[in-house]
Amino acid sequence: MQERAVRTQQRVLRAAAELLSSEGRAGISTRAVSAAAGVQPPTLYRLFGDKDGLLDALAAYGFQEYLREKQALELTDDPIADLRRSWDLHVGFGLSRPGFYVLMYGEGRYRGGIPGGLETIAILRRTLARVAEAGRLRMSVERATQLVHAMGLGVVLSLIATPPCERDGSLPATAREQALRMITTAGTAEERTTGQDRTADVACRAVALREALSRSGGTAMTPSESALLADWLDRLADGSPTARTAP
Repeated sequence: MQERAVRTQQRVLRAAAELLSSEGRAGISTRAVSAAAGVQPPTLYRLFGDKDGLLDALAAYGFQEYLREKQALELTDDPIADLRRSWDLHVGFGLSRPGFYVLMYGEGRYRGGIPGGLETIAILRRTLARVAEAGRLRMSVERATQLVHAMGLGVVLSLIATPPCERDGSLPATAREQALRMITTAGTAEERTTGQDRTADVACRAVALREALSRSGGTAMTPSESALLADWLDRLADGSPTARTAP
């Protein structure tokens, strides 16, 4: 009986996904999804509770598809190049599946209890942690994660809201490079001691030390001392002028 319910649930989600892709968010109603899946409306309520439950399950379905593409990206030894590829994949997913993207991100479902939504943020954070370990991040990993996510979200939602014939195709790449200029700095400590990146050197070192300590599994300090040091390093990372404003 349980296996049958799972098969029915998957059939309903596939039908809802097709409706979302062809008709957008407005096409998702319990009556339309029931008819497309060949089930009675009470079946939807039994499987998903209510329409919001169906939408949450549909968003989770979309995140599973997105994560498959995200996880298929092979990591290189250049975390900034990996960040660029991740950004491009995110934009491509959103523009090729606008109905899903608005449901997943435009309505804030990635912030809730959907594991796939939380994992997308975690992947971004792990990539930025690698940038920090390389000494290239000019602000804390948490702040950089929030900033890159917000910029990517804004770009995709803005393009989705713009008629295709009026879209600026160069906008995603322009925004991507601007985001990178805001969060990263020159490649070596020597380069950061000259020109406008000199003030970013302390922030970069603080972020790199913060990530190194978090991955080391412990130090000779007590937990309270470790927490205090982490707070100081975050303040150094996010308190410099270059962490607060774009260069």
